[in-house]
Amino acid sequence: MSSSGMRRAAVGLTALAVAALGAVATTPEQADARPKPVDVTLLALNDFHGNLEPPTGSSGTIAGQPAGGVEYLATHLAELRAAAKKKNTITVAAGDLIGASPLLSAAFHDEPTIEALSMAGLDYASVGNHEFDEGAAELLRIQNGGCHPVDGCADGTPYRGAGFTYLSANAFKTATGRPLMAPYAIHKVQGVKVGFIGMTLEGTPQIVSQQGVAGLTFADEAETANRYARELRRKGVQTIVVLLHEGGAQAATGGINDCVGMTGPIVDIANRMDPSIDVVVSGHTHQAYNCNINGKLVTSASSFGRLVTDIDLKIDRRSGDVLSAAANNVVVTRDVAKDPKQTALIDRYKTVLGPVAGREVGVTSTAITKTRDNLLTTCSDQVPASCGESPLGNLIADAQLAATDDEQNAVAAFMNPGGVRADLDAGTVTYEEAFTVQPFANNLVTLDLTGAQLYCVLEQQFVTGRVLYPSSTVGYVVDLNGTTAPTADPCAGTRVVRGSLTIGGTAVDTAATYRVTVNNFLAGGGDGFSALTAGTNLVTGQIDLDAFVAYLTAQSPVAAPTLDRIRTTAEVPAA
Repeated sequence: MSSSGMRRAAVGLTALAVAALGAVATTPEQADARPKPVDVTLLALNDFHGNLEPPTGSSGTIAGQPAGGVEYLATHLAELRAAAKKKNTITVAAGDLIGASPLLSAAFHDEPTIEALSMAGLDYASVGNHEFDEGAAELLRIQNGGCHPVDGCADGTPYRGAGFTYLSANAFKTATGRPLMAPYAIHKVQGVKVGFIGMTLEGTPQIVSQQGVAGLTFADEAETANRYARELRRKGVQTIVVLLHEGGAQAATGGINDCVGMTGPIVDIANRMDPSIDVVVSGHTHQAYNCNINGKLVTSASSFGRLVTDIDLKIDRRSGDVLSAAANNVVVTRDVAKDPKQTALIDRYKTVLGPVAGREVGVTSTAITKTRDNLLTTCSDQVPASCGESPLGNLIADAQLAATDDEQNAVAAFMNPGGVRADLDAGTVTYEEAFTVQPFANNLVTLDLTGAQLYCVLEQQFVTGRVLYPSSTVGYVVDLNGTTAPTADPCAGTRVVRGSLTIGGTAVDTAATYRVTVNNFLAGGGDGFSALTAGTNLVTGQIDLDAFVAYLTAQSPVAAPTLDRIRTTAEVPAA
C-alpha cells in the first residue's frame, strides 16, 4: 500500500472510531457534498521518429488499418481533447520524437518535427536514446532554440525551440553529477498537482554513438524514478507519472490494448518502482500494450504516430491521490480531416527541400521489407523480432560489401538490425525513400578480424539479442540448443556450430585474417558488439546511405534477397 493509500485507510479507521464513541454518522447528503474527484486526461505517444508524412509499408498500418501522419495525429489529438475537458488534458510523450527520421525532418535537424509536435499541443516529453544522436549540445539547442551551429537556419526562418518541455532525470553530466535537463515537471489541474518524471533507458550509451553521449552518465531507471518520486511527494505531489523511454513486448496474440505474456525490461523496472508512482508511459520497443504491472498502469503507443494512448485519471481533490486509472490505445486513422496548420508546415519544408528528395535512385522488382523471418526466435527472450534475417537487411549488407570489396578488399559485411528503419515498396525508389531506410549517416568501416574473432562476434549476437544481417558471401549454422555465452565472455558460447562459418563458400580458418565491413556505430562497439572493437587496420569509407544508393542504381531492377544465409541445425543435421 502506498503512503497515500495508508493515509486513506487511516482516515477510514478514525471515522469508525468516532462513530463507535457515539458521533453522528455521515449522512447521504453530507457524502454528496464532498468534493468530486478531478478528472485528468493524459494523451500519450512515443517513438514518433520524425514521421511527419504518413509512414508507408508495414510502418504505416496498425491493427489492420492505415495509420499515422502528423496532419491526422493533430486532428485526433484535438478531437480527444474536445471529448475530455480541454483544460484538464495534458499531452505527453515517452522519447524518440526525433532521430532516425525521414528526410523531410532529418534534413533540417528535426526542427520540423519539433515545430509540428509543438503546434499539436505536446506539453512534456522524456528524452529517448535518439534524442542524443547529435549530442547533448544539439539536444539543448532543440529544446531552447537557435540556428544550427554549422548549417544555420536551413529553411531561412529562425528556429525558436520546442514549445514543450523535455525531461531527463537519469542523464547526468559526468563532470558535475547534475541532470542534463529538468528531471521532472509539476502540472496543476484544478488545484491538484500531477508530477511527470522523464527518463531514457540506462543502456543508451550502448545504442548511441560515443560522440552522442560524450560527457554524460546514465543511471538506473527505477532507482532514478524512486528518487524523484520522493522529491515530488515532499512538494505535495501525490499523482506521479513516469515518461520512460524503455519498454517491452507482449505475445503476438495480443492486440493494441492487451497485455498478453508481457516481457522485457519494463516489467522489472515497474516492479522495482515505488508504489507512489501511478502511471508509466513507456516506449523504445515500438510495441503497443496496455498493462497493469505491480499496481501501475503501463502503456505504450507503438511508433510513428500511429496510436495515441488516451489515459483517464480520477484524482482525489483533497489528498491528490489517484482513485482510478484507465487507458485506451486509439488508432490515428486517416479518415479524419487533415490539420491545415500541419499541412502548411509540411508543404513549406518540402518546398525548401526541393528536387533532391524526389530524385530516382533505382527500381525494385518486388517489395523489399525489413520484416525478419524469426527463424531464430530463441536468441532473445525480450524482443524476438530482433532475430533472423530480413530481405532489406541482407540487401544493405550486400551494398556495403559492394562498396568496399575492391578498394578495401572486404570479403564480408554485416549490418545491425536497428539501422534499417523502413520498407521499400515495389517500383521506383527515390532518394527520400532510400534515406528513410538508412537515415543515420554512418560511415562504413573496413577492418581485420581473425576467424576466431568472427566466431566471437557471431556468438555475441545471442548475448545482445541482435542478430546481424550478413552479406551474401557469409553463411553459418546456428544450434538452437546451444549455450549463450556469459556477457563477460561472448566467445564462450556454442550457438554457432564450429566449422559451419563460410565466406565465399570456403570454411573460415580461425587463425586466418579476413577484411570485414560494418558501419562505424558497430565498429565502436554499438548494440553491445564489443567483440568488433578488437578489429585492426581500420579504414573509414563512405556514408552508408551513399553505398546503398549506388548499389540500388547499379543493380536495378533489384529483387529481394533470399533468406538462406543463416540456417539452423534443424535444417542442416549434424554430420
